[in-house]
Amino acid sequence: MIQVKKRGGGLFLKRYFFTFSIVVLLLSLLCGCGAPLSDDEAPPSGAQAMDSTREEAPPAEEQDPIAARIAAMTVEEKVGQLFFVRCPEENAAEDAAQYHLGGMILFGRDFKGKTYAQVRALTEELQQSADIPLLIGADEEGGTVVRASANPHLRADKFPAPQALYAAGGLSALRGDAAEKSSFLLGLGVNVNFAPVCDVSTDPGDYIYPRTLGAPAEETAEYVSAVVEEMNRAGIGGVLKHFPGYGNNLNTHTGISLDERPYESFMESDFLPFKAGIRAGAPAVLVSHNIVACMDEAYPASLSAPVHEILRAELGFEGVILTDDLAMDALKEYTAGGAAAVLALQAGNDMVLTTDYPTQIAAVLEAVAAGEIDEAQIDASVRRVLEWKQSLGLLQEA
Repeated sequence: MIQVKKRGGGLFLKRYFFTFSIVVLLLSLLCGCGAPLSDDEAPPSGAQAMDSTREEAPPAEEQDPIAARIAAMTVEEKVGQLFFVRCPEENAAEDAAQYHLGGMILFGRDFKGKTYAQVRALTEELQQSADIPLLIGADEEGGTVVRASANPHLRADKFPAPQALYAAGGLSALRGDAAEKSSFLLGLGVNVNFAPVCDVSTDPGDYIYPRTLGAPAEETAEYVSAVVEEMNRAGIGGVLKHFPGYGNNLNTHTGISLDERPYESFMESDFLPFKAGIRAGAPAVLVSHNIVACMDEAYPASLSAPVHEILRAELGFEGVILTDDLAMDALKEYTAGGAAAVLALQAGNDMVLTTDYPTQIAAVLEAVAAGEIDEAQIDASVRRVLEWKQSLGLLQEA
């Protein structure tokens, strides 16, 4: 029996039971919290959590398939990808496989007299022989340079010159022509058109004038942007040429050309179409063999590190840079054979356009082995080439 004092006893008893109740409640809650969780409710251990994280992260190949591809390539395969070669008249498919070539360019002789089916059979044979799908190119500028449409078996009429189209229908006509050219070439198995010509020329006496828009820099820039947009929409590779701009220079197919204009002239005029093409998403830029004194007095642009640095740093181009044809006479007077390709890659080109690829590939491999060309630079160029191919749908698994 609980004894309580009469005075204030009721209050004491109430406090006693209240305190007791609180203690019981707290004990029950603590017991409930301490109860074991079911397998479904239990949180993962540290090791399980790490395993879960590893399972969710995609494999490295999926994160960067191009890096994985490059890592698996031999140095011979890498160097071969940097060569965009003139299609030989014999053993083209065999050479594409043997030298691991990055691309082949078709000239008039490769289209002449052939039917659509014959050209298509040639490009399909080249692709089937290559371990990595080829860039297959052609110069189909329109007007004076029409490698494929000059063949009446392939097209009833040659593609007209940009100047004629612009005069007849402005940018709309140029856009329509770019779309039609792209469809025509893709149907033949050609996935790169070496166009548009970005050179600014308003003087009919200039060597390059017939191949240009024949208009000031601002109008030429609009033309280049429109053509690049249409080519990208069609899924064909475009090439901006001939950086840093011909101006009124001589024909480098037949000799060295020295450009003595001030740098301001390029900034205010020649660079504008190239900048427009780059903004529009052009995947490649071709560099000429002109010696541009304000940029480099010693080397032709195609072999000049300062010229390539301007293209990368000043114009912000991140795609593939390639030389004009190393077989052109302007370069032959300066350097020849394997040395030309080595100098071109050392200058910053990602690809070389050439005919004498057996000699030049061997020279580049020797330069890499000797440490004259860093293999990390080769890897960076191969990445740009493969990214270009991927953008054209050639690397389906990448």
